[in-house]
Parts: sequence; C-alpha cells; structure tokens
Amino acid sequence: MQVIPALDLLGDDAVRLEQGDFERVIFRRPIEAFMARIVETAPPLIHIVDLQGARDGALRPDVVQRCAAVAGDIPLQVSGGIRSIEAARAALAAGASRVIVGTAVWENDDALELFERSLGAQLLVALDVRDGRIAVRGWTASSGLDLDEALARCRSAGVERLHVTAIDRDGTMRGPDLALYEKACASGMAVIAAGGIRDDDDVDALAAIGCEAAVMGLGYLTRLGLNFDS
Repeated sequence: MQVIPALDLLGDDAVRLEQGDFERVIFRRPIEAFMARIVETAPPLIHIVDLQGARDGALRPDVVQRCAAVAGDIPLQVSGGIRSIEAARAALAAGASRVIVGTAVWENDDALELFERSLGAQLLVALDVRDGRIAVRGWTASSGLDLDEALARCRSAGVERLHVTAIDRDGTMRGPDLALYEKACASGMAVIAAGGIRDDDDVDALAAIGCEAAVMGLGYLTRLGLNFDS
C-alpha cells in the first residue's frame, strides 16, 4: 500500500484548497520549496495536480519540468489540463512517469479507448466524484455520468488503474469515503484513493478494502510532522 504525497499547483505556487474551491486556499507556498520538503521524506511517488491547467484546459509542461527537476529520481504522476494524447505525451516528455486524465476521457465518447490504446500503463483515469457524479474541468462542471456508468466504461475500455477522488472530502481532513472506494475496488481495476485521508488508520482502512495507494495532501504533512508555517 503506497502513501503518495500530493502537490496542488496554482500559478507559481503549491497550494491546498478546501473541497477543490479556488476561493478557499488553505495555504500557498513556492513550488520548489514545497517540492524540496516533500522530496526529503523520500516518498515512492509524488502526485502533481496543476489546478490552473485543469481549470484553463491547458497543460503547462514547464511546471512539470520544474517539479521533475526537484524530484530527481522520484517518479511523478501528473494531472491538470491534459485534454489530448499530444498533451499527455508532452507531460511524459517533461518528466512525468504517468498521467491522470479526467475531462478529456469523459467529454468525448471515443476518447477513453483512444487514451488507453495510446498510453497503456502510463494512464490513470480520474474519477472525481461529487454527489455520485463525475466532475470535470477542474471540478467546476459535471460530466453527467454517475459512478457506475464511469466504472463500466473504464472496464470496457480495458483501463488498468483509476484515480478516485471524493471531492467533498478533499482538503477537509474528515476521513476517506470508504463506500466510494469499495465500489471502485469491486470493479477489479487498481484504485488510488484521494480525499480526506488523515492518518495511518485511514490508510489501513483503504488497504483493507483493496486500494492500491492513498494520496494525501494535508494528511501527509500532518503524518510526517512537516511544518510549512516556518
């Protein structure tokens, strides 16, 4: 069971938002400084979300390169603004080991199969869930799909790995939505869980229902005693 720290990026800063709301910034720090503190903990992987890219629909390869330069040998999974195969390949060329795609695979009926055929194991499909529906465009809109429909499409397309976020738990430290992740795990695909994960007890609970990994934002900082006020 991997524990993966998350870095959410907005402009030139690493930030944490509450429930994905751009108006509710919990803290803001320079990207390189934040990355360096996380790298010191030697995580198995770092989760990078370019919130600006997700909102604006445009990958920022230069930001991926900046993160990769600090990460060194630690692999990165990157999301935000990856709306085409070309953008996904640009993110990989900029230093990502794998990419997370949400909006692009849900807004076109043929896109999911195309991304899977093109990227294979380097693809994670994002299931960002709010009120049982899949959110897109930086969580600012709904795809119209419910979770069961999205899972069925992923199985049909041969998707290997899902990145599942409980939006209402994100940045809240309220604990994970175990029912959501249990349903995703029952699909037979590998599941990386995100949203509200606080501590080792939460990680153990996710492992018990079959999750492959847990992405932690505020919880990771608390778990390791990192203080970004200093």
